[in-house]
Amino acid sequence: MIMVLTSFTHVGKTVRLKRILKNDGKAVVFAFDHGVEHGPRDFPGEKIDPRPIIEAVVEAGVDAIMMLPGMARLTYDIWAGRTAMIIKVTSKSNLRPKEERLLQSTFGYVEDAVALGADAVAATVYWGSPYEDVMLERWFSVRSAAETYGLPCLQLAYPRGPTITNRYDVEIVKYGARAAAESGADLIKTYYTGSKETFAEVVKAAAGVPVLMSGGPKREKEIEFLQDVYNVIAAGGSGVVVGRNVFQHPNPKAMMKAVIAIVHEGLTPEEAVKLIK
Repeated sequence: MIMVLTSFTHVGKTVRLKRILKNDGKAVVFAFDHGVEHGPRDFPGEKIDPRPIIEAVVEAGVDAIMMLPGMARLTYDIWAGRTAMIIKVTSKSNLRPKEERLLQSTFGYVEDAVALGADAVAATVYWGSPYEDVMLERWFSVRSAAETYGLPCLQLAYPRGPTITNRYDVEIVKYGARAAAESGADLIKTYYTGSKETFAEVVKAAAGVPVLMSGGPKREKEIEFLQDVYNVIAAGGSGVVVGRNVFQHPNPKAMMKAVIAIVHEGLTPEEAVKLIK
């Protein structure tokens, strides 16, 4: 009998993924990279202070937080030891020329994530962008370094480019999800396609790699967003990565609890919305 030994890297990835994907194989991740991606406009009034927001989602029981290295450093005393951390090492600003906004630049390194005690790293690829090659080179560089340290890689697989007229079209999102899986992603974050049936196709296209829905802009009604979350889970999705629909809500903690209740407890949107009132 030949014994096949598991590598240190495989063990590390497995351990860290279990900190993000809970025993049910699902995760609720709080995204908080908007300060660079969108600018301060996403944080009206008192919401410009990140600390109360981070405290609220951690108290709500979020499974993981995804943020850039600098913000992780500024808030580590709140999240450390209380939730998993995913360090995003690419980003872009909307101050650059419009034609160059289809490029994500280096915004940190895998070594920064290791130094910060992160459980995973994340990087964006705009599939279909004129800069696809540049972002793929960065993605593979990140993935290679993360492999050395046993860190899982989350790919933000976003189809965007001059030939894409509807980035939420199921065929386009499926393409991005499959490309993410074939480029070695351990987790995939991508757009919601509008229904349980179409998102189920995206999950299948990912060939077994866990797919998380990108929360997107704040919905007008809470119940609408909670219905999206419910549909994603019903479609076989592994959870959500939500930002604006939580931190722009008047009660971020309650909204996060409602999302968690749907993902992990199986509540319906109608049941979960009662946790907010």
